[in-house]
Amino acid sequence: MTGTTWVEGSGFLEGPVMIANTHSVGTVRDAVIAWRLRKSGPDKDGYSWSLPVVAETWDGYLNDVNWFHVKPEDVFHALDSAHAGPVEEGNVGGGTGMICNEFKGGIGTASRVLDAKYGGYTVGMLVQCNYGQRDQLRIAGVPVGREIGGAKVWDDDVGSIIVVVATDAPLIPTQLKRVARRITLGLDIFIAFSTANTGAASSQGVVSLTMLPNDQINPVFLATVQATEEAVVNAMIAAETMTGIKGHTVNALPHDRLREILKSYNRLAH
Repeated sequence: MTGTTWVEGSGFLEGPVMIANTHSVGTVRDAVIAWRLRKSGPDKDGYSWSLPVVAETWDGYLNDVNWFHVKPEDVFHALDSAHAGPVEEGNVGGGTGMICNEFKGGIGTASRVLDAKYGGYTVGMLVQCNYGQRDQLRIAGVPVGREIGGAKVWDDDVGSIIVVVATDAPLIPTQLKRVARRITLGLDIFIAFSTANTGAASSQGVVSLTMLPNDQINPVFLATVQATEEAVVNAMIAAETMTGIKGHTVNALPHDRLREILKSYNRLAH
């Protein structure tokens, strides 16, 4: 993940978080800088600099990754068309060629809203899931992967996952690191940020911040854990069977079979 030295050192995330395949990181990083220069130019002091955050997972089983299909214009389009509202999931964006638990993976999202007594804050999650073996897949505690079975894609777990946590809870960088650690069991590339304290990046005067007391962060931790698991499942539910290079085919998680299995374990709501 590029740009993390500045995030670690300053505590600020400036600009978008971009997600791509492994060999497109450089193209995406450079395109973000070009886009920001085109949109805003130098800052008020006359300087132009940027350290974009760009993360990656490898899609070379389905995608001819060495042909560098992601171009700067794709990055410009993604940034210019970004909007509020529901997020597309499954075989979209950087998640197009991803594989999760040997089923088709991709982009997944989920969120939790804290109870009003904890501030009513929202914790949002976006994942690009590209990891795991079939027999490791558990949903609602059920060994779904083992129950479904089928032809293997990998002999070993060779993938990874990107997780982005966004919240409007007023958390300072050290607290956000604690939130990010709640993602980590079996997962490996992640970043967490808060949209609170919008004036904190001011270069003038003394800045005042608001923050949740450490004793009130547990609900945020729980929301992070729950939303991470749900986002991964949502990515697999939304993904569709794909055939890529060399005739490689990765099947989507079969919805009917999944419902049958969950019902047999009394996990399916009626």
